[in-house]
Amino acid sequence: MTAEGATDIVAIVDDDDLMRNALQGLLKAVGLPAQTFASAEEFLASGQQHRTACLITDIRMPGMSGLDLQARLNADRCRIPTIFITAHGDTRMRMQALRAGAVEFLAKPFDNQALIESVRAALAS
Repeated sequence: MTAEGATDIVAIVDDDDLMRNALQGLLKAVGLPAQTFASAEEFLASGQQHRTACLITDIRMPGMSGLDLQARLNADRCRIPTIFITAHGDTRMRMQALRAGAVEFLAKPFDNQALIESVRAALAS
């Protein structure tokens, strides 16, 4: 996690262009800076994990999954408050994500206000 400051971003990692753009627009509308990535690999290669104050990621993506990304960040001792969004979640997957430190696990379609509240809570922690 990074210290609070002007350079902190909310990173959005999702393989769906429409979802990435919608989430970025939603966060921008409430004054939260967001940067999007089409894959977990793209996010890791960007080096932005060191500027990321909150991560929103899909669970199921080609290549590295959202859970794999969370495990990699944890292994690298890069603790970023993570919010998972998925259309394919189940109780076991939810518990795995939360045990590994996720701050929220939202099923698609989710309430925009619930997501914003989760991001704000993550940024405040």
